[in-house]
Amino acid sequence: MRRDQFTAAVQDLSSDSPTIDIVYDGPEDELDNRLREEGEPLTATDLDAAFRLLASSEAGESTASEGVFSLTNRLTGAYLLEVNIDADRMRELVAAAREVDDDARYRIRIRIDRDESVIYEMSALFVYNSEGKLLRQRSLIPSGVEL
Repeated sequence: MRRDQFTAAVQDLSSDSPTIDIVYDGPEDELDNRLREEGEPLTATDLDAAFRLLASSEAGESTASEGVFSLTNRLTGAYLLEVNIDADRMRELVAAAREVDDDARYRIRIRIDRDESVIYEMSALFVYNSEGKLLRQRSLIPSGVEL
């Protein structure tokens, strides 16, 4: 699967469910197989979500306007998907998710086709700069999580 087979948008920032809405435009079976392990659908606790800023043409990460959102299998580390997304919208999602008073602070909705979607209720989102350094202040890290 290629990054260009996905599009993403950040939605519902004013609700209790800020959402990363991902639409997949590739072969359905390919994504469906990645979102399963031994035939069973992966759950939110099986996933790690991360956002990495892309290097900007100007010096400094504050000018980065785009980044890559990724989901990985927490146990195996295998990439499930990657999609380009606007960095400002991701900052807004993190800010909105911090206001949610719930274990699930935001949602990831993956639309495999027009009729089917998978929704993961998430609490953690790790944000990295373009060199791979964790930006703790910009991340959603639940209490009790040690890094």
